[in-house]
Parts: sequence; C-alpha cells; structure tokens
Amino acid sequence: MIGYYDMILGLIPLTLVGVTGTLHGIGLESGIAVPLAAIVAAALVGHALFVKAPVSATAEVEHEPPVIPASD
Repeated sequence: MIGYYDMILGLIPLTLVGVTGTLHGIGLESGIAVPLAAIVAAALVGHALFVKAPVSATAEVEHEPPVIPASD
C-alpha cells in the first residue's frame, strides 16, 4: 500500500517537472518557472515535515513516573 510519504517522494519530481512545464508553456521564462516550481515542491516537503510530521511509535507511549522508595 502506498503511504503518505511515498506519495510525497513521488510528487516532488513530478511537481518540479509538471509545474515548470506548465508555467513555461503559458509563456514564462525557464528562469522564473523553475524557482516557482521549486517553491511548490518545497511546500510539499514542508507539509510532510512540519504539518504531518513522521512520529515514531515509541514517542506516543506514555511512561509511568519512576517510583521513589519511601525513606524511613
């Protein structure tokens, strides 16, 4: 099954090529189209890192506080 991060890894080069081609096709120069496409690809990476951040399974487990023996 394809996961979220697998889709992000596939969308990064597709975004760079697709958005660059689309912007170049509507008349923008390549020097402008490539940075704009890179901004879109960077937004995908930012979303994957900060909005839907990868979390390990051990981070979700709460640990009980340590038991301190009572002193007599």
